[in-house]
Amino acid sequence: MSKLPPASVPTRKSIAAPRPGDAVVDLERYVPAYFTWIANKLSGGASSAYLRAFDVGIETWRLLVLLAIEPELTAQSISRTIGMDKASVSRAFKSMQTRGLITIGLDDNDGRLRVARITPKGRALHDQVLQLALERERAFLSVLNARERELLIDLLHRLHDNLPEVELATNRFLDQHHPKARARRPRGASSE
Repeated sequence: MSKLPPASVPTRKSIAAPRPGDAVVDLERYVPAYFTWIANKLSGGASSAYLRAFDVGIETWRLLVLLAIEPELTAQSISRTIGMDKASVSRAFKSMQTRGLITIGLDDNDGRLRVARITPKGRALHDQVLQLALERERAFLSVLNARERELLIDLLHRLHDNLPEVELATNRFLDQHHPKARARRPRGASSE
């Protein structure tokens, strides 16, 4: 793995050096940090570009992507699919409905469920933003050859599919090393 650019991580001068024997995260090799940095920087850059060009934030774009694929979706199904919290999905839905990008109605099969459907205006906006999104993806992956891109996609699928095991391992660790932690509600957690 190559060295991080100087602006990507704190410098030795900006943080206290660890004492000999102290356990620290090796930021050159800690995979979750790289995923976070890449995701944050990609999302931030995309959001800025989409807002400038189309007056659309990243959350609205993510929902348009899903609604262009599936004819109707609930806030809960979107939350499960992409990990966006349900309240954020609901707020984005309200804004999108106000802009005429989606309609919200009752599910034909289950009248208790509220579903979002993309409108022709929403689909047209999706198609415009898609061109820029695909260009950003092309540029991002341009350092990889075709075989490496396919390998990366396969690895990402496998890592995504393994997330439930990460949560099981986390809970096992907490049960063993911090038994009171599971009963404790995190600060800011909703009561749902």
